[in-house]
Amino acid sequence: MAATNTERVGEDGAYYLQQGTIAEDSDDEFPYEAVPLDDEFASDQDEDLNVAVRTIQEAQEDDEAALRREGMQVPPVNLRPELVDDFVRNFLVKMGMTRSLDCFQTEWYELQQRGLLNEEDVKTVPDIYTRNQQLDSQVKQLRSEVGKFKNAANKAKDTYVKLRKERDFHRMHHKRVVQEKNKLIEDIKRLKTHYASYEPTLTQLKQKYELAMKEKMLNKLERDRAVNQVAGLQATLHNLKSGVSDGTSFDMTREERRAMFASGHGPTQSRVKETRDTMTRPRPLDSTSLDVTAQVLPRHPDDSEFPEDTGTNPLLGSIKGPSAHLTRTGGFRLTHTIQAHTLAVSGIVLHPKKQILATVSDDHSWKMWAIPGGDIIMTGEGHTDWVADCDFHPSGAQLVTASGDATVKIWDFSKAECVHTFTEHQHAVWGCTWHTGGEFVASCSMDNTAKIWDLNSLRCRSTLRGHADSVNSISFLPFSNTLLTSSADKTISLWDARTGLCGQTFYGHVHSVNHATFSLRGDTVASCDSYGVIKLWDTRTCAPMVSIDSGPHPANRLAFDSAGSVLAIASNDGTIKMYEIASGQISTLVGHEEAVHSVTFDKTGDFLVSGGADSTVRIWS
Repeated sequence: MAATNTERVGEDGAYYLQQGTIAEDSDDEFPYEAVPLDDEFASDQDEDLNVAVRTIQEAQEDDEAALRREGMQVPPVNLRPELVDDFVRNFLVKMGMTRSLDCFQTEWYELQQRGLLNEEDVKTVPDIYTRNQQLDSQVKQLRSEVGKFKNAANKAKDTYVKLRKERDFHRMHHKRVVQEKNKLIEDIKRLKTHYASYEPTLTQLKQKYELAMKEKMLNKLERDRAVNQVAGLQATLHNLKSGVSDGTSFDMTREERRAMFASGHGPTQSRVKETRDTMTRPRPLDSTSLDVTAQVLPRHPDDSEFPEDTGTNPLLGSIKGPSAHLTRTGGFRLTHTIQAHTLAVSGIVLHPKKQILATVSDDHSWKMWAIPGGDIIMTGEGHTDWVADCDFHPSGAQLVTASGDATVKIWDFSKAECVHTFTEHQHAVWGCTWHTGGEFVASCSMDNTAKIWDLNSLRCRSTLRGHADSVNSISFLPFSNTLLTSSADKTISLWDARTGLCGQTFYGHVHSVNHATFSLRGDTVASCDSYGVIKLWDTRTCAPMVSIDSGPHPANRLAFDSAGSVLAIASNDGTIKMYEIASGQISTLVGHEEAVHSVTFDKTGDFLVSGGADSTVRIWS
């Protein structure tokens, strides 16, 4: 409550000051919450109107005292008593009654000449009249002062209302700043906790790497020793067989024995050495077949055969038309939100035959959901670190996941368990993809390599070496043996999965490439880097088609619609950018609260699914 002075008019027309109270409730009836103020914001005096009025009065008194000191001293004036006739004349002049004044003076002087006026009637005016006149002057002066105080009070009231509004505004602003500060503090604590968990993991990975390198060297030595022993035994057996069949004997002359003893090798050792030299001598390639894929390579008895590249994609016949984002007014809109995980959603993939979505997260787990309802179907746990990517088997019966614990796991839905784990990567695995035939899985890792795994022999068929930095994404061209990889060395490469050889490398990015993907037709490749630059490449001419700058925030993932007319870009600023390839226009989908990590279209292009660092999956249709 704040005190203020109000004016009141009495019955005799005088003003009186009366103290009242003004409620602090505002006109908009908004329930303001009390905000505790720090000591530096506390004022020494309460906000009171009496203090303001007293301050104004003291200032006026100081000004009057200064004027009195600076002004000259006024000499005293002797006041003589006023006579009756002068009092009447002054009154008539004051009232403007000139004719009455003339008549009064005429009659007054006539009576005075005749001597008809009594002496007591023409003396001075009684003190009561003079006193009334003085009181009247004081009343006028007081009324003028009351008017001044009234104006001062109104100004003080307006100032008080203005200051109160400013105080409420600053309180609300202070409260909002405090809330934002608390939120930032919580985020910093959460990030510190999250990053603190990396230290033991890095130490463990370093120890595993050193142990693996030691085991590798030991295994290499054992392998070389075993190979030499096998080669020696095979050569000995071959010589024995050839000696028996040819009827030759080891009978030597005296000179041959002397030469044998001088060389230090017996007949068996000499034959073994000759056979070993013959086997280790490089063989010339067949001049009639210089195709590397046609050369006979050592293989495992359970290895799968890569299918032939027919150059046809059966899915192209199911394309109905352009994406719904182009045909509907206003494009895609947010329709469903699923709180999928407790930490960031790092990857999503749609089931090839059903309305099912698989998600992987930094909380070390993967989950399957029925969409668009959002009902959970299955949860998988087994990785010891964040899970970066996943992909469905072409039949939809299995799932492959790639994790920061340097493993690739195969999950079987019918058995509801992990059926195999590949552990040959030396560092975190960023991505994985399934071959259309369903018998091969490819993965990429921070160890600068990509690997192709055979699901029948359960071994690594080939290691793709060529990138100079971390390989961030990998994907098969549908119904083909061609692999696409993107790397932190700012390049994109096309590989032949049958031979493990790089067929083409695209140069043009100036920053780390986060992701690359094929269009369904396979004639276009899209790539994005850590500064938000998007590039489209023509795989037929191996030349760049267009470059789009969607930065400065990084672009994390890309996805073509089935018709190849729209490119969805998952951006680190919490938005999804929709690039229309024909017109070059870019629209934005806003819904995620933090960075968007993954995005994918369904096969018909009717809806879009995205996953982000806010632990949610959002469906746009």
